[in-house]
Amino acid sequence: MQAEAWRDFSSAVPFGYPKQRSFWILRVVTSLFIGAVILTVNFTRDWETGWVTVNTSYKSFSNAVVNANIGLHIGLAGINVTLVGNPVNQINETISYNEHFSWSFGEDYDLSYSEGLERGLPRPILYVAEKCTLNSPCGVHAQYCISSHYASLTLWGYIFILTALLMICSLLFFTVARHFPMCNIRFGSASLQIGYGASFWLTLATGLLCFLLGLAVILMNLMQPKKLKLVFNPSYDQGLVFFTPPE
Repeated sequence: MQAEAWRDFSSAVPFGYPKQRSFWILRVVTSLFIGAVILTVNFTRDWETGWVTVNTSYKSFSNAVVNANIGLHIGLAGINVTLVGNPVNQINETISYNEHFSWSFGEDYDLSYSEGLERGLPRPILYVAEKCTLNSPCGVHAQYCISSHYASLTLWGYIFILTALLMICSLLFFTVARHFPMCNIRFGSASLQIGYGASFWLTLATGLLCFLLGLAVILMNLMQPKKLKLVFNPSYDQGLVFFTPPE
């Protein structure tokens, strides 16, 4: 069984010529990279991200004021609001929070916000999270929820050109939310500003890479079909020698 499996593998992997072996490795690595990016960015929480450092009240019904970094991280599945003290230990507490509020289909964002209220989360976290509730005057919940849902759906294509188009469409779906300006999140004279994060730019770069690869394949098929066959099917070269291990 092991010998047969090895023969099947060796018939697909070009051990003979360095050029064919390089093409095979390039195809595998590129496919793995694109697949990993598509899979990963569906679950990351930095499609948009922003930070602000402020002096702010810590909890409701308390006069305590802390200096902290407040972050808002928007992903396809919801938002993360972070609160990190500067320094972390203040007013006899360790101020280091990272709270997730989900708006995925089947999830209840307002319920997770209500649970945060019941848990007594710090006031800055609840203040930021409240901006994205369904009945918030900001009105961004529906836009982000729908755009994120369709962005996630369209990320699952895998053919080069189709993948490129789908990834660009996913960015367009997500940027629809940008047409509805985010409410000002102010802490005194300071405001929390957000911009596109690493996952957004990584998706854009990978989409462009897929488009270029797809375009290259189309042009090679029109101009150099034999070379294209050699790239995608090394055994097309009659002089190619495969290594078969002894049984």
